[in-house]
Amino acid sequence: MHALGRAVAATGPCWRDEVLLRLRPVGQGFAEHIRVTEGPAGLYRELLTQSPRLHRGVRLLTREHAAIVAAILAVQRSAEHPETHPDELRHWAGHLLRRLARHRRRGANLLWEAYQTDLGGET
Repeated sequence: MHALGRAVAATGPCWRDEVLLRLRPVGQGFAEHIRVTEGPAGLYRELLTQSPRLHRGVRLLTREHAAIVAAILAVQRSAEHPETHPDELRHWAGHLLRRLARHRRRGANLLWEAYQTDLGGET
């Protein structure tokens, strides 16, 4: 994410290529994240088995996955078309980076709630 942010902020004749180069691992990493969290033996299934109260949070994160994939594709399409104004590409990339940061924060908060919250159970 940091490398993508630096590539988007840069200027120069090949900056679109650099954005695409830095976007690729972000897309691959996010696809892996979806597989690990939503898969049949994924983290979300485990969370819901152990803590059904987290259903709303898991549903929210799952919905965000589709929106983030769409944002990745929007950045890719913008970078692949030379007629796209640099400010527009930067807008889409900034939108993606903000969504990713927010998603990461929400996921961390959900895990904290699942594993660190003391509900007053067994001692």
